[in-house]
Amino acid sequence: AAHRTRRAVFAAHGATSTDHGHPTAFTADLPQDQAAALYERVATGPVSATDAELFRGQMLTEMARMSLDDGLVMQIHPGSFRNHNGTVFTRFGRDKGADIPTRTDYVSALKPLLDAVGSEPGLTIILFTLDETAYSRELAPLAGHYPALRLGPPWWFHDSPEGMRRFREQVTETAGFYNTVGFNDDTRAFLSIPARHDVARRIDTGFLARLVVEHRIEEDEAHELARALTYDLVKAAYRL
Repeated sequence: AAHRTRRAVFAAHGATSTDHGHPTAFTADLPQDQAAALYERVATGPVSATDAELFRGQMLTEMARMSLDDGLVMQIHPGSFRNHNGTVFTRFGRDKGADIPTRTDYVSALKPLLDAVGSEPGLTIILFTLDETAYSRELAPLAGHYPALRLGPPWWFHDSPEGMRRFREQVTETAGFYNTVGFNDDTRAFLSIPARHDVARRIDTGFLARLVVEHRIEEDEAHELARALTYDLVKAAYRL
């Protein structure tokens, strides 16, 4: 009830999405009695590492159900080993540049959540990754199958010209363009935002130009896709 109340407050002030940063993409969908027992253990402590991961996974599924109810788009940003340098963390604290990408499983990890809500057409879940090896093997097939899933743009370490190019090359054949959401930006470096969008547009239009030159799409289709990738898909995905 407390979460639903706070979500409603943010939605009333114009919010259209939520953002969930987790160490892994693990999800769970426990029966109600087991979920209640897990919550009691976590609330009263001490909390084991196993229970902490299970609670995070259960809460992702609960949040997805809330998004289905209230219409907020759900973003999931998993797969960063935070504060990897213990010496720097001890001396200077968190968020000092020692966050490292990790291998991230999506196929097995997301199955409980997707079994619960993945086929709901009224729900939008946008997945991000720091594990580029998952693009064509896991993320593109998942987004191509489940109506609720969309792929977020290259994130963090891969928010770069080559990172953006690798993303398009690895996901497009399976997921297409319309299971992605164009380019969004959640950086705290506000002055870099125009440059980031400019780079994304240059890379995407360059990718489209190559498809035209190779006679894989027509020029008018490239113009349509260029608009979709820079405006239409983002607006639709985030319900703006």
